[in-house]
Amino acid sequence: MNEMTIRPMLATDWDSVANIYKEGIETGVATFETNTPSFDAWHKAHMSTCRFVAENKNEILGWVALSPVSNRCVYGGVAEISVYISASSRGKGVGKLLLEHVIRASEKEGIWTLQSGVFPTNHGSIKLHKSAGFRMIGTRERVGKLHGKWIDNILFERRSKIVGVD
Repeated sequence: MNEMTIRPMLATDWDSVANIYKEGIETGVATFETNTPSFDAWHKAHMSTCRFVAENKNEILGWVALSPVSNRCVYGGVAEISVYISASSRGKGVGKLLLEHVIRASEKEGIWTLQSGVFPTNHGSIKLHKSAGFRMIGTRERVGKLHGKWIDNILFERRSKIVGVD
């Protein structure tokens, strides 16, 4: 992991990014999605900036990307964060480096609030978000179904200390 770099995600990274996303889906604790989307669908749902991958020796270990929370202009500085780490790289600090990087990049883009919805059973993600300065806002009870079962979602938020403070 000594040679790990964080760099902008490229369209040519999609196969690796999609595979890591699929691994997250298969955990049953990372997302309500049950299928990996096409690149076009994923691309349309995410902001064109603030997409990064963690890479070591040409292997993508994880990725992070932001999605707008609304198309209303008043929410232009609020984004939802998605962070996924390959099964073989979890628990090694990859997620923390990706979050730290995307936080800095998002502030350069004028984003003042990052939010994330985390399943209560995703203990690694909860720990990761707290370590990166996110605070728990509350629990959205039975907010969605996964395989026919209602699932709660914990809403985390991180307010910038340099953007949107005036």
